[in-house]
Amino acid sequence: MLLLFLLLSAAAAAQPALPEGTSVSETALFEREYPRVDGDRRVYFRLYAPQAAEVVADCCGKVPLTRSDDGWWTGRTEPLAVGFHFYHFLIDGVTVADPESRTYCGSFGRSSAVEIPEGAEGDYYRPQNVPHGQMRSVVYYSEFEGKYRRCFVYTPAEYETSPEKRYPVLYLQHGMCEDETGWPNQGKANFILDNLIAAGGCKPMIVVMDSGNCGIPFRAPRGEDPGAARARFGATFIPILLQDIVPAIDREFRTLADREHRAMAGLSWGGHQTFEAVLPNLDKFAYLGSFSGALFLRENDLESVYGGVFRDSGAFNDKVRVMFLGIGSEENFGTKQLSESLTRRGIRNTFYESPGTAHEWLTWRRCLHEFLSLLFQE
Repeated sequence: MLLLFLLLSAAAAAQPALPEGTSVSETALFEREYPRVDGDRRVYFRLYAPQAAEVVADCCGKVPLTRSDDGWWTGRTEPLAVGFHFYHFLIDGVTVADPESRTYCGSFGRSSAVEIPEGAEGDYYRPQNVPHGQMRSVVYYSEFEGKYRRCFVYTPAEYETSPEKRYPVLYLQHGMCEDETGWPNQGKANFILDNLIAAGGCKPMIVVMDSGNCGIPFRAPRGEDPGAARARFGATFIPILLQDIVPAIDREFRTLADREHRAMAGLSWGGHQTFEAVLPNLDKFAYLGSFSGALFLRENDLESVYGGVFRDSGAFNDKVRVMFLGIGSEENFGTKQLSESLTRRGIRNTFYESPGTAHEWLTWRRCLHEFLSLLFQE
């Protein structure tokens, strides 16, 4: 132990000076000095690996790091887009997280991340001096899976002081390779809700964030039809949601337990799961949102998908209060074309495009912010 302490002390003493004009990212661990960001939106990395022959940072592209004589590796990216970016190190070809960064569920598993800060336009997802709701870790038993599961549940600030009041519920899903921690952590859902509710921009509501059973990358087994394998991917979440999660939330929280006060939305694969859960069950949901959703819907499919739900536009519009389709301007997921196809059929929907963003958390934060303002308006 003494030898280890001396080695760590020597390493700390030998650390190079901090790059001028940089500040530590909000994703760095307590009192760590890296990763860092400069005014040109470049990210600076540092890693102590004296025995390594090669170290590469993979952050929106691969960045070879340079080794100094004392065993520290350093390097920086080119300017990146604002927002939240996953990254990891490749040490002699082995993928590892950065020991100086918080870890998040995403990318290759538990990944490091860096935040390139926005200006004042990003205040909607930053903590402000407003009443704050609670983000609760809730354990419940799934009869469908035969085991205990965990979800996160946001309750608005007034929930504790209005014991007779009941609230509408939004079920909010993450995407592929992520889990129930996505929206509470990198999504900053609680701050978006706090700020909007305080400003009168959306109704106070309960928001439930659960694991969508899609926490690994999709790969069709060898020799199996990719379409059939894709249909099964994350499909177990739908009966869990309907049979276990919704009843558990209605038992444990003061909800308005009817379709007029129940919404669902999700990003990427969570958008796909939202369509799979809501459209066949419009007796249970009146609102749905897709944020960069993996929807796989073609023009010729619209007459028959989901039991022909789009066939009668009048009936659809009578049941669905809001259908929200969001996308980043730098994506190519066909969301705009889907919105236009639905509109031509008389299906009422709201299309939103996040300017300058791709398939990333800044797109989905913005989508959530826009979607929340449309919910539960009477």
